[in-house]
Amino acid sequence: MIFDSWAELLRVVALGAAAYLALVTTLRISGKRTLAKMNAFDLVVTVALGSTLATILLSKDVALVEGVVAFLLLVGLQYLIAALSVRFPWIENLAKSEPRALLYNGVPDEAALRQERVTQDELLSAIRAAGFGGLDLVAAVVLETDGSFSVVSRDKVGSRSAIPMVKGVAT
Repeated sequence: MIFDSWAELLRVVALGAAAYLALVTTLRISGKRTLAKMNAFDLVVTVALGSTLATILLSKDVALVEGVVAFLLLVGLQYLIAALSVRFPWIENLAKSEPRALLYNGVPDEAALRQERVTQDELLSAIRAAGFGGLDLVAAVVLETDGSFSVVSRDKVGSRSAIPMVKGVAT
């Protein structure tokens, strides 16, 4: 079906504008952290918010108020988990993973690559994307809690205090 009715299009426009306004208001009240994507948990909430918005727009079975309650629930739970994570390390451990060094002093950590399910090609791709042409120029590559790669050059490594410890490797 290409076109159902003008009334349905109007419903999508009206609900879309109202749902969008509700989502933006909820996000402004909840603060920047809600969409920070600092870890996998935050990413899931961000995707769920987008999915909820799409459901409100396209499903006749979901009322606007139900969608707004879903927004508030998702943002509220994310806020609660983030707040509790700051206060209780065991909750932080449940909600997010630890960053992991995949390369240290220009040498890939094969065990870390295997455990994190990252291929050598993916590691090299991250290094190239950061603008480096050789492993000898890289002090570390860290797989962050959100799944992104951080590449630290040898000339900017500093005290190495921001790089996760690698088992069996002396700094």
